[in-house]
Amino acid sequence: MRLNLPSRLPYPQTPSGDTVEDYHGTPVADPYRWLEDEDAPGTAEWIEAQNTLTFSLVRAGDLHERLRARLTEVWDYPKYGVITREGDRHFFWKNEGLQNQPVLYMQPAALAAAGDEPIPVLDPNTLSPDGTAAVTGQAWTPDGRLLGYSLSRAGSDWQELRVRDLDSREDLPDAIQWCKFTSPAWSPDGSGFFYARYPDPGTVPPGQESFNQTVHWHALGTAQDADPLLYSRPDAPELGFSPSVTDDGRYLVLTVWKGTDPKNRVYFRELDGGPDFVRLLDVADARYDFVDNVGSVFYFTTDLDAPRGRVIAIDVTRPARAQWREVIPEPEGQDTIDTVALVNDHLVVVTMHHAHHRITLYTLDGTRVRDVALPGIGSVSGLSGKREQEEFFLAFTSFLHPTTVLRYHVPTDQLETVFAPQLPFDVSGYETRQVFYTSKDGTQVPLFLTHKKGLMLEGNTPTLLYGYGGFNVSLTPSFSPARLAWLEQGGVFALANLRGGGEYGEAWHQAGAVLNKQNVFDDFIAAAEWLVANGYTRPERLAIQGGSNGGLLVAACLLQRLELFGAVVCQVPVADMLRYHRFTVGRFWVSDYGNAREDPEHFRYMLRYSPVHNCRLGARYPATLITTADHDDRVAPAHAKKFAAALQAAQAGDAPILLRVETQAGHGAGKPTAKLIEEQADLYAFLFKALGVQID
Repeated sequence: MRLNLPSRLPYPQTPSGDTVEDYHGTPVADPYRWLEDEDAPGTAEWIEAQNTLTFSLVRAGDLHERLRARLTEVWDYPKYGVITREGDRHFFWKNEGLQNQPVLYMQPAALAAAGDEPIPVLDPNTLSPDGTAAVTGQAWTPDGRLLGYSLSRAGSDWQELRVRDLDSREDLPDAIQWCKFTSPAWSPDGSGFFYARYPDPGTVPPGQESFNQTVHWHALGTAQDADPLLYSRPDAPELGFSPSVTDDGRYLVLTVWKGTDPKNRVYFRELDGGPDFVRLLDVADARYDFVDNVGSVFYFTTDLDAPRGRVIAIDVTRPARAQWREVIPEPEGQDTIDTVALVNDHLVVVTMHHAHHRITLYTLDGTRVRDVALPGIGSVSGLSGKREQEEFFLAFTSFLHPTTVLRYHVPTDQLETVFAPQLPFDVSGYETRQVFYTSKDGTQVPLFLTHKKGLMLEGNTPTLLYGYGGFNVSLTPSFSPARLAWLEQGGVFALANLRGGGEYGEAWHQAGAVLNKQNVFDDFIAAAEWLVANGYTRPERLAIQGGSNGGLLVAACLLQRLELFGAVVCQVPVADMLRYHRFTVGRFWVSDYGNAREDPEHFRYMLRYSPVHNCRLGARYPATLITTADHDDRVAPAHAKKFAAALQAAQAGDAPILLRVETQAGHGAGKPTAKLIEEQADLYAFLFKALGVQID
């Protein structure tokens, strides 16, 4: 059963405007600019008509309902977050199975050892009737008595900071508005916290809401209007600030960032030493991730003179570069340092080895102690512990195993399982392996493959290829219950570790950024060609999927090699590369994409791959599903709407070009389980129909 229809679909009428903009002497038409205005006349009706068409196709027959029922079954298992210890208490998030949002539980450490039942202390499911209120950040006071948490509604990046008394399990009156990308940084005595905020959007011109972030101190029990300003940079309005307090309570550290540029700055001040910040690292010449301090010695991971990372120590009383000390050098081979923590006076170093994780312990002087034997090839998706604690907790996952929470005792080298959820699905008949393929310019690229054991390579297996390739983001093995529905029907899931990501360090990232962006598309296209050439599938049975920057990826590859794919799932895409920096927080991404307005060379390069500008009239495109959400203030819905309009207008074939617009949702974080299941049922119904997959 295919979605390909005998005649062209009755797409909603999309008026074409006559807007033309000049870029460095080149006129560029923008016929669907009116779709950027969500309040423009006809926009709401147009979106409703698009959704009606989409749902009439993907939900036709009983396939969608059968998929939704199956997804509900495989989703219904307990999901745990990594354990955090604060004071004498353990905390962890848990979703019983089908709850819209996970619940925070508390358990005294002594009782945890005795197996006593934990106590629920914060249930976001009670904060909204539809489950769309989500906790997007949290921080505990050092004694574990108070929780500061960031609350997001309907998927928005905007956060409200609240405080909960964990003994009474009631919120205090304190409420902090106009925050994004921040969590509270508590003072050692728990009397208040530091935080970063933006101006009230009603006080600044449109488009300026995410400029001029400032750092404040909030004393519990006082109004936000009374919070003193601690730091601002009116001379550099694009800078953002992430405050943190060192575990010893001695320093306030500011990580200073500019969008998604990996090169950052670090400032600090002593909490009892006056209001002035010391600009410890202020050149923005590399990435510096603060790990922890031992007295006046600050430990950082950095890619300065080490694109795959190293650990350095800086004594802030003698901060000259000549006094810096290298503690752990850049790894040998192609391994990359991912994250570092300081636990039990040991540096816990998580490295990536061909896009999967390993853990090694070092002393504070850089002497290697031992490796920690992980359960297999997979990802460390969370790690928590402190210098004065003897143990750390970690979350481990892979393509076929959901998150397992482990405890590692440093002095005795003991690793034990704390939470290991049981799936309502037998994964023993499936396997994951990793291969390497050659991209267009000869670069070797890793590719993970997950499928049923004993797969026959007959060139006809439905295959779903996923990628991202940007912003130094590494795609390591991860678990998705929705993917199980694909695998059990005989499908192959393939994940490509493209340039632009961080799998092999900053050089790998830069090889897919700005004027190297085409390398990312070439890597993805080469993965598709490898799958066909090696007998896994054929173009008619090959689907590609990506979201956000990955949405840009699949859109560009669709337009460049339309004959190579049978279906495309393009989720919350960045699609207008000439104007992306004008929407929401798009300016944050200039370091990865470039700026077509300011740089003629960037313009010429970006115009060649910008999805909304490269839809060819009369082309026969494969079945494509484009998704967005009405509250996405990360990647504006205008991208998906303009791309869908342009692709529908260009399509000469019978394969459908569909747009799905979710309501009361954002870019993806915090989306309630009910919406996730509904969305995944739509996506897989589309894929099964488009590729002609019959389900059992």
